[in-house]
Amino acid sequence: MKTKIILASGSPRRKELLKQLIPEFEIKVSNVEETLEEGLTVYEQAERLAYIKAKAVFDKTTGDRIVIGSDTMVARNNKIYGKPKNKENGIEMINELLEGDRTHEVITGLCVLIQDGEKYKEFKTNDIVKVILRNMTYNEIENWMDTGKAMDKAGGYAIQEEFCVYVEKIEGNHTTIIGLPMHKLYEIIKDYIR
Repeated sequence: MKTKIILASGSPRRKELLKQLIPEFEIKVSNVEETLEEGLTVYEQAERLAYIKAKAVFDKTTGDRIVIGSDTMVARNNKIYGKPKNKENGIEMINELLEGDRTHEVITGLCVLIQDGEKYKEFKTNDIVKVILRNMTYNEIENWMDTGKAMDKAGGYAIQEEFCVYVEKIEGNHTTIIGLPMHKLYEIIKDYIR
């Protein structure tokens, strides 16, 4: 029997990325509480959240399966930027990301849980991308917020949306920013999908 592949995320962006690698897979949203744990680095937080999302779905399913969990965070100077609470909060986030050298990190945690017959394997990793924004006027920030597309994105922006014109440079893999580091995922599951 073919191994089932399950994406533990309702993100349309992650779904589109995974579709480029695997034409058929299931989507099961974990609905776990995404709280941060005291004392962990941003990299550990991203890996932990990816793991608890994947594990929640893994525990509700049976048979040979690969469950993929992911969590993306935006951080600058050890401060984590989640999804904006409202438009004002989003504007504040973008303004903070524009301070100084206009550089921040996007970290995506990846967890892959594999049940293959009697064998169970866990893979936990993360990928980091450095993002440099270009200067933005207050009107540009406000116009972006008015699209409504910032509200479900860590850091209040999405590189694959109109916001891409405000990204001066990235150092790293663009799929990591979108929410699923495909190069790392492929290395983990390539033997199961070819």
